[in-house]
Parts: sequence; structure tokens; C-alpha cells
Amino acid sequence: MTDIVLSASSRRSFLQAAMFGAAAPRLARGAETAAAAPERFLEPARELPLGDDADVIVCGGGPAGVAAALAAARGGARTRLFELQGCLGGVWTAGLLTYIFDFDKPGLTRELTQHLDQRHARRHQNPSRFVYEPEAMKLLLEELCGAAGVKLRLHTHVAAAYRTDNRLAAVVTESKSGREAWRARVFIDATGDGDVGVQAGCAWDFGQGPDGACQPMTLNALAVVRDVAALGEFISFYQDDRRHLPAVQAFQREIARAGCEASYGHPTLFHVRDNLILVMINHEYGVKPFEAAQVTDATLRARAEVHRIVQALAALGGPWAGLQVVASAEQIGVRDGRRIRGRYTVTRDDLIAGARHPDAVARVTFNVDIHAATREKNRTETISHGNFKMKPYDIPLRALIAHDVDGLMMAGRCISGDFVAHASYRVTGNAVAMGEAAGKVAALAARSNRLPHEVDWREVP
Repeated sequence: MTDIVLSASSRRSFLQAAMFGAAAPRLARGAETAAAAPERFLEPARELPLGDDADVIVCGGGPAGVAAALAAARGGARTRLFELQGCLGGVWTAGLLTYIFDFDKPGLTRELTQHLDQRHARRHQNPSRFVYEPEAMKLLLEELCGAAGVKLRLHTHVAAAYRTDNRLAAVVTESKSGREAWRARVFIDATGDGDVGVQAGCAWDFGQGPDGACQPMTLNALAVVRDVAALGEFISFYQDDRRHLPAVQAFQREIARAGCEASYGHPTLFHVRDNLILVMINHEYGVKPFEAAQVTDATLRARAEVHRIVQALAALGGPWAGLQVVASAEQIGVRDGRRIRGRYTVTRDDLIAGARHPDAVARVTFNVDIHAATREKNRTETISHGNFKMKPYDIPLRALIAHDVDGLMMAGRCISGDFVAHASYRVTGNAVAMGEAAGKVAALAARSNRLPHEVDWREVP
């Protein structure tokens, strides 16, 4: 596979343009370049439109990114939010997660819960974990961002990041509008996989051990049934928010009766509303989320598996008659991504000790949740918990501030932590809390002409 590369001189010219605007040397579009090495393509230098209307730019519109954008805008910062998909919410919406963990926290999590309740879009009364309606979540997040004045751009991804000295100066996006450059005082990487941090030159970690063994991905799907009550014994938390494993085991037996084996050892159904259920039956092992070819193949395999098993269940008849997939996720769910190194690294020891920090931005209560790295391991131990008793622990602000590049923060899965800690804090309730904190600090830093690491957490309202 060939790569698109930019020469060092082109990078310097772009940075000059990004930082100094019209006074910078102008790059002629279509200018000739020196010949590239074999199997490489040297991209010609060109001018890019430069956006300069934001104090804070958030990259990634999932749970962490939306929270960051809302907090920054509500904190008085001119805020831009870029999202790759055609909706906000990330794994909540495009990923059809439908189930939220570790959500009973102060701040935006409670606000979202109240809004979902007002829209009758949340199942169960447990404030920490519940089923929600993905379509209602899409609309809610869009309305909240609109009301806060967030400048939103969908169908847009960040393709490059440029520094001046050691400070992140600009990012480049790609969309149907072409390549565009954007300048801000503070940037927040909420891409889940640390895309901006890597593009900016930050050190990062992935997986566990020298071989980078990682947790599997999962592609979810929504399905309709004729009578959800008839499937009650197979649906987790159906009319009982404590009943999970018995439902999983009963569902697993039905899959076997249909002549199939799910690649996920804990196949799960959730009741979304009326006759709509969520089907979670897939694991894709050993896939690196930053390798597009691997993710593509995993998505195709996963979607085929979901349809195959659903069709086999429908063929059983009885309560399964009429079972039909109505939507599979636009994005496969990623558990393990890049972890950008920050000014503090959350580790296994923090979870054992129940670490407390003066700059704590979130208190994590969700247990270590490590899904088996291989299908063979999945058959004997689908999920492990690290072989220790975890205590609720704090995530400090320092874990959200990049170590190697100034002006860059992280929120969500890509914060600074080790493999085991990441397997606990990665769930979306914690992502929202981290995003909210990052947005508040970014707004304060931008408004006071400081860098995020120069802001004392005690200053944040």
C-alpha cells in the first residue's frame, strides 16, 4: 500500500501559513515536486483554507467529545467540534451501544439522564447503568450542542496536526469540502484512538505486553421481534435490572440450538423499546483500530455473523419467529485504542489502592473488564477482572494533558493509562466526565491565554 507524504519544506510552509496568515509565503497549488522514493507519493504543496474562529477545537463527537464541546462552549469559549460520522454520539449512536455503564456522576451525566427520562428514552431506574434509545440520543446531543453554540461539522475527520515549536498550532481536516486547516488555542483529542495525539507527535501505548495483545471489537445491531415478552428470559435486565448472566446463558443455549456459536462468549440481548431489541453477539479478535484494512475486514465478518445467527434463530420459530435485523452499527465498537502519554499515567496500582488526587476529574467505580484476546481464550474465560479487587479510584486532570505536546488535551479512551486501568475507565460514563473536565479546563486556558497544564484544577468552576 502506498502512502501520501508531505515534504519537510511543505510542512514548514504550511506552518508559516497557519500561524501567520496572509503574511506567510504562499504555496502555489499544483506546484512541481521532487521525485519521491519508490512506492511513495510526494504530495505537492498547496494552499489550504484556514479557519480561525475557535478558541477550542474538539476532535471526535462521541460521548467524551460532545461533553468536552458542551463544557467548553458553556464556559465561554468559541468551540468547534469535528465528527467523522453523520451524527453525534460515537459508540452511543453510530455504534448502537444502547447500554451505559458508570453513569451515576455529578455534572453532564445527570443532565443527560434527566433529558432521556423526559423523552421516555431510558429503560430501568438504575442511575449508573441503563438501556437508552440511540435515535433519541442522537437528537438530544445535537440539540444540546446547538443550544450551547458549538460549531459542528459532521462527515469530517482530522487528517494532520502541526506544531509550532512544542505547541499544537493547527489541525487539517478532510471532508467533502476538501482539505481545510483550523487554528485554535487549545485542542482536545476525543477520537477514542488518539488520532490527533499521534499526528501531533505524541508517544503512545497500545494493548498489553510486547506483542500488543488487545481486547476484541464488537459490532452491534438492532432487531425487531413479534413479541418481546415471549423472549423475556433471554433478554438481559428485562423487567429486572439485576438479571444478566442467567439471560446470557439462556440466550447462548438458544444460539446453540439454532446450530451456531457466537464469537462472543456472553451473547446479550437488551430491550430498547416496544418490539425493538439490541443484539450483541460478536467479537473480532486481534484487530488494531488504527489499521483501516483490519477494521474493514472485521466489520464485514462481524456483520455477516450477526445476520447469520439472527436468521438461524428466526428459523427456530416459536418466540423467535419474525426476528429480523433492521440496522447494524455504522461503526464497529472498539474497546482498545491508542493511549496517549500524559503528565500522569493511571495504572493498575491506582485501582488496587483506590487512588485519590487533588486534581481528580472523575471517580471510577466500574470494575476491570478485560475481554478475551483470542477466540480460544473466549471459550474458557470470556471476561477477566485483572485478578485483584479494584477500589473506586480517581482520574487526575494530569492524565488528560499530553506530555509531549503543549496545548493538547485528551478525553475518553485515549487518555494516559496502562492496559489494565484502561479496561476499567474506558466505559462511557467515565468518558463523559473526562470530556466535561477537559472542556472546562480548555475554555479557562483559552480565555486566560494559558496552556492547559498551567491551569490549576481548583480554578475550574
